[in-house]
Amino acid sequence: MADEAIDGFDRKILAALQHNGRLTNNELAEQIGLSPSQCSRRRTRLEQTGLIAGYHARIDRERAGFALVSIISVTLATHTEGNADRFARLVQASPNILEAHALTGEMDYSIKVVTEDLHTLSDFISRTLLAHEAVQNVKTAIVLNTVKDTAALPLQSG
Repeated sequence: MADEAIDGFDRKILAALQHNGRLTNNELAEQIGLSPSQCSRRRTRLEQTGLIAGYHARIDRERAGFALVSIISVTLATHTEGNADRFARLVQASPNILEAHALTGEMDYSIKVVTEDLHTLSDFISRTLLAHEAVQNVKTAIVLNTVKDTAALPLQSG
C-alpha cells in the first residue's frame, strides 16, 4: 500500500480484524462507524494490496502438545551468502521453528522453537541444528513463563 495511504477507518478495520478476524462486514461496520458495503470495499482493498496478509486460527500451544518454548541463539560456521542460504532453508523446513531473526552482534540468528518436552528439544538441537553444516554453535534458553505473546500491531486510529 505504499502508493495509497491508509486512513483512520482503515486502521480501525485492521485493529478490529487483528483482534477478531471472523468479524462479518455488518459487525465491523457497527464497531467502526461505516456502512457494511464501505467496510466490505475497504476490507477487499486491504486484502488485495497485501496489507491484510491472511487470516489464521490461534492455536493453544500447550493444549496442542507443545509444552516447551525455547529461544536459541545460533552462530553460523561461515559468513558467506551460501551458508546463510543453507541455514535459511533449514529454518524454512523445520516446523518446530516458529520465528527466526538475523541479528547484529555476537550471534547470527535468534530462533523461537517449540517442542513437546526436554528430550525432544535435545534431539532437535543435536540432530537438526548442530548436525547441520551451516551451524557452528548454539546457545539455548528455555522459556519459564510467557508474560506477553501477541502478533497484534500497535495500530492507532487517526
